[in-house]
Amino acid sequence: MKFSEAWLREWVDPGCASDKLLATLSMSGLEVEGFEVVDGGFSGVVAGLVESVAPHPDADKLRVCQVFDGAQRVQVVCGAPNVRVGITVPFARVGAILNGGELTIRVAKLRGVESFGMLCSANELRLPDGSQGLLELEPGIAPGTPLNEIVAAQDRSVEIDLTPNRGDCLSIRGIAREVGALFDVPVSPPAVLPVTPTIADVFPVRLAAPEACPRYLGRVIRGVDLSRPSPLWMRERLRRAGMRSIDPAVDVTNYVMLELGQPLHAFDLSRLDTEIIVRMAIAGEPLRLLDGRDISLRDDTLVIADHTGPLALAGIMGGERSAIPAGTALVDVFLESAFFTPRAILGRPRAYALHTEASQRFERGVDFALPERAIERATRLLLDIAGGAAGPVVRAESTAHLPQRGVVRLRAARLKQLVGCDIPDAIVASCLKRLELYSEKTGADTSTTWQVRAPSHRFDIEREEDLIEEVCRIFGYDNIPSSTLAAPLTLNAESASQTPRAAVRERLVGLGFLEAITYTFIDPKLQDAFDPNLRPLALDNPLSSEMGVLRTSLLPGLLKSVQHNHNRQQLRLRLFEIGRCFIPSVTGLQQTWRIGGAITGGRAPEGWANSSDEADFFDLKGVVETLIGDYPRVIAWQIESATRAGLHPGQTALLRAGDDIVGWFGRVHPALHRDVGLVGSVLLFELDLDALTVRELATYSAFSAYPAVRRDLALLVDLRTPASALEASVRNSAGEALVQFTLFDVYAGEGIDSTKKSIGLRLTLQDRARTLEDGVVNRIMTDVVGALRREFGAEQR
Repeated sequence: MKFSEAWLREWVDPGCASDKLLATLSMSGLEVEGFEVVDGGFSGVVAGLVESVAPHPDADKLRVCQVFDGAQRVQVVCGAPNVRVGITVPFARVGAILNGGELTIRVAKLRGVESFGMLCSANELRLPDGSQGLLELEPGIAPGTPLNEIVAAQDRSVEIDLTPNRGDCLSIRGIAREVGALFDVPVSPPAVLPVTPTIADVFPVRLAAPEACPRYLGRVIRGVDLSRPSPLWMRERLRRAGMRSIDPAVDVTNYVMLELGQPLHAFDLSRLDTEIIVRMAIAGEPLRLLDGRDISLRDDTLVIADHTGPLALAGIMGGERSAIPAGTALVDVFLESAFFTPRAILGRPRAYALHTEASQRFERGVDFALPERAIERATRLLLDIAGGAAGPVVRAESTAHLPQRGVVRLRAARLKQLVGCDIPDAIVASCLKRLELYSEKTGADTSTTWQVRAPSHRFDIEREEDLIEEVCRIFGYDNIPSSTLAAPLTLNAESASQTPRAAVRERLVGLGFLEAITYTFIDPKLQDAFDPNLRPLALDNPLSSEMGVLRTSLLPGLLKSVQHNHNRQQLRLRLFEIGRCFIPSVTGLQQTWRIGGAITGGRAPEGWANSSDEADFFDLKGVVETLIGDYPRVIAWQIESATRAGLHPGQTALLRAGDDIVGWFGRVHPALHRDVGLVGSVLLFELDLDALTVRELATYSAFSAYPAVRRDLALLVDLRTPASALEASVRNSAGEALVQFTLFDVYAGEGIDSTKKSIGLRLTLQDRARTLEDGVVNRIMTDVVGALRREFGAEQR
């Protein structure tokens, strides 16, 4: 919200400098994002009335004018094409300063005729204006009035950032109320008197959706002359609020919206058919908007229509069909001022890729008592600027659907509990009164209670905490003393069979990983790359096309993070994320916690003592094995070669706990790697967090007092035989005597069959009750070798 500080001070005088005013607004929750100093860079310029114009005796393009500046009549030579008798224009007296001090006006002689001053254009005064020649002021301005007063040349254009609950401050009226409450000074709004109708013309209005629009006011104004310019003071206030002057009809509606907070719309009456109907759209109805875009309407959209079809998106943007054509001079206008419920507007602008000043206000909530005041204010301004004749106000409303302002209770004891200090009852009552929060007090001391009814413009006052916040804002946060909170602390019980998530995080951080937090909403294309058989939940109004569905896997988000880093030359990454995934099922959307990770770049950080080898599948497998090794389960883990969409078919494995698949890991598929634009090898893993963190309770036993025996085996097995299968067979045949299994060598190549590989196994045997004799050890080894020969065709080397 941008506004002119000088305009605000016409409503309320806080009695302080600008810096303190803006700082106080920020401290109250209306954060001032910044301001721009408005300085015309001129002095000595007044309103001058041109009383006579005569040809220059020696120049065809110059005129000799007599100008009255409120004190005297002076001769001025002027070459502007629009100079004429009777106009009031800026007049720079002799000695006036223009262009920020670069130009001083002196008596000059132009082609032999003396000129005692200068008539000014907007450009010479650093004022934006689309007209050619002299800047024409309103005829009613008294000659001699300083131009600084007319345009408030010494001003600030202030921009504030409002939280969504403070839609009431999207106007000068709302901000003035806040300033009045903060500084405890009166607010003096401009008088708004009903306009007496001079014609009986009306245009009927019908509410077909009263739950979305319970109040709609309209008025016919005939003979509006849009060729007249809007007054300079209005154009300047609009400009300082970030708006461009168009014509009197548009300028007046924008001005009243900025002043009072009520969006209005002006229809071309001649283009309306039979009656105005406020209704819900029919799905697929076409509408061409004011910006020239054609849209297809949804059936949850409120529209302003006539018997021909939709005219406008209610509370958002008008349509081209009912707009006043550019360049129109005399026009008959139907002026709209309505209350649309926030629920009826919320989300619709985004659905149509729109964001307007009107929708910003209606989505947050506009004062439902304001439309009548706003239409009277707009009518008076339009008649004063562009002339015309106004008819009576047509009102259509459903009082049953208007918002009801309930009573909210504020207890002194609760206020003290949350604020941490005593605020006297008198100050609390004063804060509520200054905010127009009408209250009745009951009880005394700590049992004091205020029954508060919020005014129509405060949609955000719903519960006791809202009132406490308001009291604190007006009382002043800096007036609340600091205190140390004291409260009993209860430690939550922690299950011994559940590994804390913090421990998983710490373990990965210890392995050199950094935690990433990615969006829950992901690109549908990346989602389909990893889970093509799942149909994720799609969002109706996504923030962008790349955030269209809820994730079913952490891998797409991690891959986007890798891409983001690779695009910035950060090639060595170790990232992990713990988050929810959303899996669609026949019973609804299931939320599961998962842990995922990504590895790219070198195996070790770059340095003279480290190798430059790139991390590969076995580095990733080592990370997964480290995780599952730290958190043992009753059910044994199994890692198996597998395939999964999005991962390399020859470098992918799954993690199984019993019969359940609880994770996947592998290298990114080459095609996906190319499409995303990654650099080097990218390895990903994703595990079920609940399966990972459920563990068996620890048990302890004494060390064996008897020596261990180590035996090595060299075996030839089929190339496709997984080491995990060999380990399972060895453990089954060796029994409890086997205390450690080590795979210490794998070889395939020259000297052995091309379909075979050589495996080196080291078995450590130990008994807790006795020393193992050679005969027992030999028997165990014979059983192991026999089992491997039967199950895998293993040959001992």
